[in-house]
Amino acid sequence: MNDTIIPVFDLGGVFVDWNPMYLFRKLFETEEDAQWFHDNICTLDWNLEFDAGEIYSEGVAKLITRFPKYWREIQAYDLRWKETLGGFIQGTIDIHNELIEQDIPTFAITNFSWEKWVSCLPEWPFLEKFDGVIVSGLEGLVKPDPRLYRVFCERYGMAPESCVFIDDSEPNIVAARKYGMKGIHFKDPAALRKELIALGLPLKAK
Repeated sequence: MNDTIIPVFDLGGVFVDWNPMYLFRKLFETEEDAQWFHDNICTLDWNLEFDAGEIYSEGVAKLITRFPKYWREIQAYDLRWKETLGGFIQGTIDIHNELIEQDIPTFAITNFSWEKWVSCLPEWPFLEKFDGVIVSGLEGLVKPDPRLYRVFCERYGMAPESCVFIDDSEPNIVAARKYGMKGIHFKDPAALRKELIALGLPLKAK
């Protein structure tokens, strides 16, 4: 089993559907207004500040000082954050469970606010099944920064070439490959299963 490739997963977009528009559509009357708010106020770049370690209450307060008209909607991004989540991606969870049943170690590297990650532990049972998780918000680094992959390898004593990283973001996969890992750009669980089997992992063909 020593030569078995070690799977390292992203979480959002791989294990769980995440999209801030799920919340914003509830806050605005039209799709256009919700999309404008996402593109100009509570943007993905702004969210990345939380993934890099910003405290939610501080980040929200700072943004409200810039856009006081939208204080309710900005505050909702913190208080109603769970409404940015869709359902679990069950096919990935099934793959993960099969790997665990075969005694394959599994890990995760995730761009995630440490506050929100901790809040998900009681509700995302697959989280406690990992052998280790790198949470960007605790490291002060976000993918695709290659230093985050180095943190993972050094912390868990892994050689990059012994790991395969699975992420729905192509830039993150490109960075992992440059660091020396194998990479799978996640699109759906069926394709992921086939690619992991091709790498020699003991999964059932479906």
